[in-house]
Amino acid sequence: MTTDMELHTTASLLRRGASLDQLSTGLALVGALLGLSQYLLASPGAWALLCSAALLVLGLLQKYWALRVAFDAELFQRIADGNQPLALRTEALDHALAALGLQPAARGGRLWSERTGGALNLLRRQALLVAVQVLLTLGFILAGPWLAFAE
Repeated sequence: MTTDMELHTTASLLRRGASLDQLSTGLALVGALLGLSQYLLASPGAWALLCSAALLVLGLLQKYWALRVAFDAELFQRIADGNQPLALRTEALDHALAALGLQPAARGGRLWSERTGGALNLLRRQALLVAVQVLLTLGFILAGPWLAFAE
């Protein structure tokens, strides 16, 4: 049985996705500046352009997951703050999601433990993309001086 406190806790965890999104946006901007600097300051290096493109693509993918995580965070918070019994709030949510085409009607009535697991999986995907962005950025910073000599 899911309690309102579990829903609040899930919403709080999902709101951490905003911090991940900010970090990812910064890394995507680094990627854009890296690619732009290759054209303005030097001859374009294949590794730098590849790294820049990868950072931008990862940043865009992460934005998609960030939007979904933020949406879920608001829904969980709204359901947790409701005054009606949880079953009525769940039914109203399922109806609204189906009416907007965001969820097939057949998926309504799922347990909150399943919904919580799915929402946290979205947050994990978002965190994974940010981690790849961080590793790519660090790898390029550390390998950058040697890559200049290799070209």
